[in-house]
Amino acid sequence: MAADKQNDVKVSLMEENKENLPDGGLGLEILQIIKESQQQHGLRHGDYQRYRGYCSRRLRRLRKTLGFKMGNRHKFVGKKVTVEMLSDNRYLLLVLMEAERAWSYAMQLKQEANTEPRKRFHLLARLRKAAKHSEKLEKLCESPRVDAKTKLEAQAYTAYLTGMVEFELQEWKQAMEAFNKCKTIYEKLASAFTEDLAVLYRQRVDEISPNIRYCAYNIGDQNAINDLMQMRLTGGGGGMMAEKLEALITQARTKQAATMSEVEWRGRTVPVKIDKARVFLLGLADNEAAIAQAANEETKEHLYETLLAECRDTIQAVKEELKTEAKQRERSSDGDTGKVSNLQYLHSYLTYIKLCTLVKRNESMAHTLQAKLKEPEADENKRGPRPQDLIRLYDIILQVNSLAELSTLQGLEDDHTFQKEVSLKTLVYKAYRSVFLWLVFQHFQRMQLKFKLQIHLRPHSGKNSRLYPDLNFLFPMIPMLSSPHFFFTQPLCDHLETFRFDPTLVGKQPSLVQFPPDFQPIPCKPLFFDLALNHVAFPPLDDKVEQKGKGGLTGYIKGIFGFGS
Repeated sequence: MAADKQNDVKVSLMEENKENLPDGGLGLEILQIIKESQQQHGLRHGDYQRYRGYCSRRLRRLRKTLGFKMGNRHKFVGKKVTVEMLSDNRYLLLVLMEAERAWSYAMQLKQEANTEPRKRFHLLARLRKAAKHSEKLEKLCESPRVDAKTKLEAQAYTAYLTGMVEFELQEWKQAMEAFNKCKTIYEKLASAFTEDLAVLYRQRVDEISPNIRYCAYNIGDQNAINDLMQMRLTGGGGGMMAEKLEALITQARTKQAATMSEVEWRGRTVPVKIDKARVFLLGLADNEAAIAQAANEETKEHLYETLLAECRDTIQAVKEELKTEAKQRERSSDGDTGKVSNLQYLHSYLTYIKLCTLVKRNESMAHTLQAKLKEPEADENKRGPRPQDLIRLYDIILQVNSLAELSTLQGLEDDHTFQKEVSLKTLVYKAYRSVFLWLVFQHFQRMQLKFKLQIHLRPHSGKNSRLYPDLNFLFPMIPMLSSPHFFFTQPLCDHLETFRFDPTLVGKQPSLVQFPPDFQPIPCKPLFFDLALNHVAFPPLDDKVEQKGKGGLTGYIKGIFGFGS
C-alpha cells in the first residue's frame, strides 16, 4: 500500500505541472507510468495477478477522486470518458489503467493456459478488451487539449496492444505492421527527448524486435531465423517470445533431421534412427556456437542448462530403446558377439557429450570466479568469492560424474588414445586444484605445509601447453613453490634488523611474534646418584673380627643359665 501512495503522489505532481507544459496542453507520460507501475507491483517477478490487483485499486481511487462513479451500490450505470471531460490528465490515466488491467489479466491467463488450454479463449477476450481501451485512449488524445508527445505515445501504445492481439491470433502480417508502427514511433521519440526517456523508448523497441522477426519468419522470410538465433544469444525475446522461439528452433531442426541418418565418432559410424537423437545432434553445433558467442555469463549459464536438459532427454530416449533391444537379444538365439552394439555406442557418445558439457560449464564458472578473485573487494563486510569455491568446482570435475565416468564408457575401454586424453585432462585439473589449495593454505597462514603442484606435469609441459593454453601460467610457479624462500614464515620480531616485504604485516592478522612460543632448555637443580659403590673393592677384615668357638650341648646349657658369660 505504501507503493500505491507513492504513485498517487506522482499523479498529483503531474497535475501540478500540467499547466507548465510548453503548449499549454494536457500531458501524460504513458510509457514511463506503466513501466514504473509494473516494476513496483509484481512484474519484476512475473506476478501478473498482483499487478492486476494494483490496477483495480488505482482505478477505484481515481474514480473516487474525480467523482466518476459508475452508479451506486444498488445499480450500475456505465459512464464513458469524453473529450469534454478532459480538464484533468487523470481522466486519461483512468482509461490507461483500464487497458493495463485487461492486459495484465490476459498475461495471467496466458501463464495458466499452459495447463488449462480452455483459458486461451478468455485470454484472447481480455487482450481484445485491452486493445479496445487503448483505441479509446488514442481517440481522446486526438483532442487539441492534449500535447503532441502524449498523442504519439498513445498511438504507439495502441499499436503495441493491437500487435499483441494479432500475434496471439497468428495473423502474422497484421501483427508485423502494428509492431513496426509501434517501433517507428518509439524510435522517433527516443531521438527527440532526453536520455532518461530515450532509454525507456529503446527498451520498448528491444522488446518488440523479436516479435517483428518472428512474424517475418512466419510470413516467409527465412533470413529472420538467423536474427532470432542472434537475439537468443543476447538474452532477448523474453516473456511471450521465449516459448515461441524455442518451439521455432525445434521445428526448424526437426525438418532438417529427416536428412540425417548417421553420425561418426572416433572412427566409427553409427546409424541414428531415433528422431529425438537426430534433432539433438543437429542442434549441437548451434548450441555450442551460441555458448561461445554468449554476451554475458548469465546467458551462457542458461544455454548450458538448456543443452544439458536436451541431452538428458535424448539419453533417456536412447535408454528406452536399449531396453527393447536387450529383450530382443534375450529372445533371439544369437549369443553375445562381444562387440558393442550401435545403439549402445550411440548412448556412450551422448553420455560423452553430457559429461564434457558438465566439465565445460564448471570450467566456465571457475574462470568467472578467478576473474572475481582478482578484483579488489568493494565491501569488506560482504562475503566475496574465495579459493575454496574453486576447489569445490574442480572436485566436481574430477570426481562427480565427470572425468571419473568418462574412462568407463562402454565401447572405449580399449581405446588407448581416448584413455590417455582423459588421464591428461585429469592431471590438468588436478594441477588447477593444487594451485587453489595452496592459495587456501596461504590465506590461513599455513605455509609450513609447503604445498607443491603436480610436478609430474612438468615433462608434459609442451603437450599440455598446446592442448590447454591457460595452463602455461602453472609451470613457472613450480620452481617458485619449491623454493624455501617462498614459504617464509618468520615473524617480525625475528628479523627486525633485516627488511623483508611481507604484505601480511598491514593486514588484519599481522605476524609480529610467534605464539605460542617454542620450548627452550633452561638450567635446573642437579641430581647426584652414587654409582661407584658397586665397583669399590674393600680390604679384608677377618683378623679384626672375634672368632666364636664350637661349644656343643654343654655350651648351650651354660649359655641358658649364664654360666659361660
